[in-house]
Amino acid sequence: AGAVRTPLSGPAEPPARCVCYGLGRFGRCPAARYQLAFLLLLLDELRVPPARCALFDPAFSAREEAALRALGMCLLPENEEGKHGVEGSATLFYMVHCGKALYNNLLWRNWSPAALSKLVIIGNSFRGIEERLLSRILERDYSYIAKVLKGVEEVALPSHPRYLDTFNDTSVHWFPLDKLQELSPEVWDCMEEPMYQDCEDLEIIRKGEEAPAKS
Repeated sequence: AGAVRTPLSGPAEPPARCVCYGLGRFGRCPAARYQLAFLLLLLDELRVPPARCALFDPAFSAREEAALRALGMCLLPENEEGKHGVEGSATLFYMVHCGKALYNNLLWRNWSPAALSKLVIIGNSFRGIEERLLSRILERDYSYIAKVLKGVEEVALPSHPRYLDTFNDTSVHWFPLDKLQELSPEVWDCMEEPMYQDCEDLEIIRKGEEAPAKS
């Protein structure tokens, strides 16, 4: 967890709250339990009270939701599809192995230098996304990821042989205000909400499509 504090120890405001998407069925899946344990370590390391951490995964069972509440954390009342605004507060988004559309939606919802500079993402490497996707597909389907690549700093989480499958391709991303302000003004002009009509591999559960959680 200390590896996350290092890139955030500069002039940027430290996160005051946390939002977690896509944690998974930690009652059944060891990898999801490791991710939950790491989240709790992060909150402690960054001195973010559990009550200021909100989670959502449409797969959570009633027992898993009760366990998270018992840990002092909150549950988001609905599927935001990643469209959560920082609302002026420095916010850590914990999104390990989430779909690209969730990251893209999050960027769209906070598409301004002022908002993005208060946002930290722990999730799939943006550099890895850029390397694996054809540029035309990245720009068509995930345009906000494509546009912010020159304004983001990224540090990979240290690898550990025991957790290779749990945190592989995971990086800490943050958006220094000075780098964002160097982007051309045209980058900020287009704020069209992503729709993904032509996307063949959406990797997101849309609002209203959630299957009922099982106990």
